[in-house]
Amino acid sequence: MVVPTPERQFGDGPGDAPLPPHPLTPRRGGSGKYITMLVVVAAVIAGWTGLWFYAKQLTEDTIVAWQAREAKAGRVHICHQQSTSGFPFRIEITCDQAESQIRNLSPPLRITVAGLHAAAQIYQRDLLIAEMAGPMTIADIGRPATLSADWTLAQASLRGTPAAPERLSIVFEEPKLDDISGPVPVLAAQAKHMELHGRIVEGTVNSNPVVEVVSSVVGGSFPGVHALAQPSIDSDMTAKLRGLKDFAPKSWAARFREIQQAGGSIDIAQARISQGETLAVGSGVLTINANGKLEGQLRLTIAGLDAFLKTIGIENTPPVDRIAGALDRLLPGLGAAARAQAGAGVIAGVNMIGEQTTLEGRRAVAVPLRITDGAMALGPLVIGRVPALF
Repeated sequence: MVVPTPERQFGDGPGDAPLPPHPLTPRRGGSGKYITMLVVVAAVIAGWTGLWFYAKQLTEDTIVAWQAREAKAGRVHICHQQSTSGFPFRIEITCDQAESQIRNLSPPLRITVAGLHAAAQIYQRDLLIAEMAGPMTIADIGRPATLSADWTLAQASLRGTPAAPERLSIVFEEPKLDDISGPVPVLAAQAKHMELHGRIVEGTVNSNPVVEVVSSVVGGSFPGVHALAQPSIDSDMTAKLRGLKDFAPKSWAARFREIQQAGGSIDIAQARISQGETLAVGSGVLTINANGKLEGQLRLTIAGLDAFLKTIGIENTPPVDRIAGALDRLLPGLGAAARAQAGAGVIAGVNMIGEQTTLEGRRAVAVPLRITDGAMALGPLVIGRVPALF
């Protein structure tokens, strides 16, 4: 009988598999990899955390600098309760009870908003998305609020920075404006949907910018303002503002004065308005005179002209109204007949001076809308006035 040697008992002989390592024996290669991975992950987390806090501080400093810049222009913006969050991928600023004092107007205004929330991705800080929470109130500084606005959704996006904006978009869902100056709120304006977009298409923020403005209103109405505001209006417009020097802090009145002094213009590339039976499209160039009033001419194509002229109350223009009033004093009821006849005459006259055409498959007339010192006229008929821009 052959007795195995001690060496062969431990598997050290030829053809024998080595014994597995003891459970407590460390695997040097594997543990090193894990430690390296842990160090890398910790470094990445620490670096990203530092980057986030750096971006947070930079954002807060930018807001402070923007507030100081605005204050120099007479617009004081105050956040009564501000917080910053969004770690790890976003910078979010929440402001409760936001307030703006527009002191460069006469009288100066105070605008308050219930809340404002703005956010930007940490890796794309030049795109800011914001939401506003209503209601918003508007008042003369030191006096009770006279207007209140609310909405179901209000969003804005800003490309660039507050000091150097490149593109701005504002969207409202179901906005409404109430007159709260009396004992009972009165609806002043409302819409189903509103959009406003602005971008620089030529020049730069600091040198002769040309700004393109695109607006859209769906279901807009202005009860009590004018018969023209009823029924609701759908409108789209694209225009360019030429003649601005820069986007330094200043009021819009000052900007319009700049346009006038530079010989600039408001180029309306396309405007479309639909209201009830009336559909109108137009384009043209407007300027601003030394009195701050609009001047120029728009080429309008109108389908449903009769309904439009009746809506704006052509029978109640001052000359017709004075004659009709005199006839009513002679014989009650005679003035109404005169108004109807005058209205029919004006409609016929406008149709005669216009060019017969079609618009989206409907019979239409193309007429010039002249604006002289803010007064808008279709032929001899003045249909409204635009207030001074400065």
